Amino acid sequence: MPNVKITLDGAQYEVDNKKTILEAARDNKIHIPHFCYHDKLSASGNCRICLVEVEKMPKLAISCMTQVAEGMIINTKNERVINAREAVMEFILINHPLDCPICDEAGECKLQDYAYKYSKGFSRFVDTKNHKEKRVEIGPRVMFDAERCISCSRCIRFCDEIAGVHQLQFVNRGDRVTIQTFPGESLDNPYSMNVVDICPVGALTNKDFRFKSRVWEMSFTDSVCHGCARGCNIEIGVRNNEILRLNPRRNDDVNSAWMCDHGRLNTWKNVNAENRIKSSKIRKEGQLVEVGWDEAIAKAASELKSFGKNEIAVLGSAFATNEDNYVFAKFAREVLGTRNIDFCPHVEGTDDAVLIRADKTPNASGAELVGIVPQENGMDFQQIISAIKAGKIKALYCLEDDIASVPGIEDALSNLEFFAVHATNHSKTTQYAHVVFAASTYAEKNGTVTNFQKRVQRVRPAVTTFEQDRALDNFEMSRWDKFAAHNDKWGKGPRRDARPSWKIITSIAGVMGTKYKFNNADDVFNEICQKIDGFKGLSYLKVGVKGAVVKQNHVAV
Repeated sequence: MPNVKITLDGAQYEVDNKKTILEAARDNKIHIPHFCYHDKLSASGNCRICLVEVEKMPKLAISCMTQVAEGMIINTKNERVINAREAVMEFILINHPLDCPICDEAGECKLQDYAYKYSKGFSRFVDTKNHKEKRVEIGPRVMFDAERCISCSRCIRFCDEIAGVHQLQFVNRGDRVTIQTFPGESLDNPYSMNVVDICPVGALTNKDFRFKSRVWEMSFTDSVCHGCARGCNIEIGVRNNEILRLNPRRNDDVNSAWMCDHGRLNTWKNVNAENRIKSSKIRKEGQLVEVGWDEAIAKAASELKSFGKNEIAVLGSAFATNEDNYVFAKFAREVLGTRNIDFCPHVEGTDDAVLIRADKTPNASGAELVGIVPQENGMDFQQIISAIKAGKIKALYCLEDDIASVPGIEDALSNLEFFAVHATNHSKTTQYAHVVFAASTYAEKNGTVTNFQKRVQRVRPAVTTFEQDRALDNFEMSRWDKFAAHNDKWGKGPRRDARPSWKIITSIAGVMGTKYKFNNADDVFNEICQKIDGFKGLSYLKVGVKGAVVKQNHVAV
């Protein structure tokens, strides 16, 4: 691209001639304050906080809308610019309510930050502030406080340009201007909650998260959304070992800066749910009874040994990690000797034009890559179900999937002589199980998933289980360090005696006479990278925070 030379605050830079002043400054680590500008939306020039001085221009320029030009000399910090910023901040704050102590945005509010950095620190305004509507349910998932709104128009532009639905607009003028939904509309598009993320103040808030916690009281963990095959990058917010919210984490190769409302609200509630399986269970006299790990593992191993390899089928899971599925496929081939290996697809509807995929699982691509596919002369998923109904398959081992929720499957499960399942929550499937292993959720374990683009991405534990507590106890640390690790990092919330699936399978294999030397998820992933062509050359370090694309005999990072 053709470049131009400009001078920014006395230093010369060579920049792309298609950039605006704000973008050129940002690329060179010079911060120009802004409210209305967002690099994924069109520029609007509403707020005027980004004013800069450009020599030979009669007035201060809006940096978010002024394109750079050859020889341009720009000042972002001189007295004229500082006075203009202070004036803009004073205008914005004139009618803004002083309710930071009760505002959900406190701690991550751009207006709050700029008020400290760019404001005079006192107000000359002595009249009564202009009052507007508060606590307006502008949509089923978003609350609007008109008094806090600074009319940056980010939310309006997001709906028009990203969500593709015109649902918000400005009405009235002057100090009476506010935002309303378009007549007959509600802010209910599938991406509506992104307006909460991009709102620079506390005008738009998440009804699900509202008043639950201060942001500085939470820990945040990078992970991947499990709502569909897109694998949106997310940040899991936790307080007292309970997940309180998910926010999108920017990755231009996957989800840009957005995520859908379904992923934000529905993919983590099972972690804290009342029907969460807190320990493993065995069916005794028709009822599932809680037992210790050793008894559950011994029961499964004993039962599986009693069937011929052609009478057993295993179903991996597109909801489980690459590591879980790899060890499961290895166990099926090497220990059980069965060729009947597959997983249940969950495809609903069609892909949309933004992020949502028809495949409602996070790791279908990864499951296939690591070996959850029918072996030579083995049965696929539909054949396995048909064989169960015909009485040819007598034992089924299922990994982290509520297969009974799929129409036509539930009736087949009652025909099984033995059914073992890894599950995080009670479901239709667990009602038919003879052994239920308490599996860790994606928010409680280390590992990777592979999205529809064949991009491998990391999941990390955001909340803890008893299993992780035991791991902490194995470290050589003082009593105080252990207390800090348990209570500061993990909080005092609920814990489950759950384990990652790869570890459960390794234990069963050991009882059945095959020792797998996997001590942690890293060991499993290292073997995947040695044995699976598409993963060769990868490591957790190379996957990093943005992921890495796998290809046959090649890895593109």
